[in-house]
Amino acid sequence: MTLLQLALTFFSIGLFTIGGGQVAITLMQQSLVSTGIISQAQFYNMVAISESTPGPIGINMATYIGYELYGVPGALIVTGAQVLPSIIIILIIARFLKNFNDNPYVKGSLAFLRPVTTGLILVPVIQVIMFTLINVPESISVLTTIEGWKGLFNWICLAAYGVFVFLLFKVKLHPIAVILLGAVFGIVFL
Repeated sequence: MTLLQLALTFFSIGLFTIGGGQVAITLMQQSLVSTGIISQAQFYNMVAISESTPGPIGINMATYIGYELYGVPGALIVTGAQVLPSIIIILIIARFLKNFNDNPYVKGSLAFLRPVTTGLILVPVIQVIMFTLINVPESISVLTTIEGWKGLFNWICLAAYGVFVFLLFKVKLHPIAVILLGAVFGIVFL
């Protein structure tokens, strides 16, 4: 894929990402992994790094993939392509905000987009869980044995997930501390 094609891909992702960067994850996965630009493992590493760094995840991912494939110029061009549709749309909305504010069609469109956006956010969540916590067997017949069920889960990651959820919700540890602990865990154990 050329730099121009990559920039156009991220421009279209930025154009159709309604609901924020989490929705962009699904679009980026379809655009990057299914076309073979990057592997599934590279994509999830990119998500983890983008979530761990400051700033919007969609922009972080665009910068990351642009840099990985084309260096600093690629990072700048792909990031610019990712944010350009948002800038254009915000300028248009700001110009006509009073006209849009009470329009029943706009209200109806936004009411329709909420569940769609929720579904688009849920897809990468499920995929990350499947990729990190569950070892999907090649054949369902593997699950007819006890050993097959024992190998179904990545027990180290599952235990760490439980600990991190406990630290986040019960101990009320700051999310940044949980992210840092997760990074240390990944470096040490994976």
